[in-house]
Amino acid sequence: MVNDKMVNYFNVADFVFGMEVTEEQVKQLPNYAPFQSPITNDQCPIFVIHFNECEMPSPEGWEHVYTDRSDDDMPRIEMYQRPDAWLFRISMSREGEVVSTMVCSHDWSDVQLYSRAVYTRFAIDNAAMLVYAFATGDKKTLLFHSSVTVLNDKGHMFLGHSGTGKSTHSQQWKKAFPESWLLNDDNPVVRVLEDNSVRVYGSPWSGKTPCYKQQSVPLQALVQLAQAPENKINKLRMSQAYPYILASVSGLKVMPEMMDHIYESIAQVLELVPVYKLECLPNEDAARLCAQTCSL
Repeated sequence: MVNDKMVNYFNVADFVFGMEVTEEQVKQLPNYAPFQSPITNDQCPIFVIHFNECEMPSPEGWEHVYTDRSDDDMPRIEMYQRPDAWLFRISMSREGEVVSTMVCSHDWSDVQLYSRAVYTRFAIDNAAMLVYAFATGDKKTLLFHSSVTVLNDKGHMFLGHSGTGKSTHSQQWKKAFPESWLLNDDNPVVRVLEDNSVRVYGSPWSGKTPCYKQQSVPLQALVQLAQAPENKINKLRMSQAYPYILASVSGLKVMPEMMDHIYESIAQVLELVPVYKLECLPNEDAARLCAQTCSL
């Protein structure tokens, strides 16, 4: 216990990380409850976030590396560096004010997070999700922007830009196959395991849909979605599929060493799991066509 804080541990896709927060702050993070896990003596957390309700450090004296302004409705992330550390400044929208700052050790193991109390959940969610992707990038692990539906104990991942209809397509599967269920609706984790099997895991990060499941299933297929006037599906060659997968995976493209690991993991996934492109309407027939094709 330190100043009313304690380190809480969470297990996501069999990687453990910690958060040093107060009991009141933990209550603001119900999405992490299914993943809370005691740590054993032989486990070492991949990172620990120390949350500080105090003034955010200035980027003065840091070298600016990168600013991500990808989408209007997504957080803006500014990245800076020094020889021994990284600094991230995060806003809630593309043009919004900076509401949280985190200083990370070069190996990502130690994260000092600064924000005001009103932004606790936003600050911790974004910090944990980003650092998780960075810290596991060399461990055959990929954090996807995707919706995942499970049918017959196998996961089907739907990819596409925001607004493409990933969540809608998952809903159509539920209508077409009442026994199907949603594993995660925004940021599932995919791992290539030692036996060359590929599994998809739930995570504490699920966008606008509350879906926080400490479960995993074998990955059956990846499906790139596109809106169209009729339903049509085609299997993609690796060269066709690679850009879609890369665009759906979290990583720091300004860090060549990290991206080399991510490229290798993507290539392994593509060797082991089929990828399809589904041009479709938002209806149950599209779900049936997709499920039938993926099961062949």
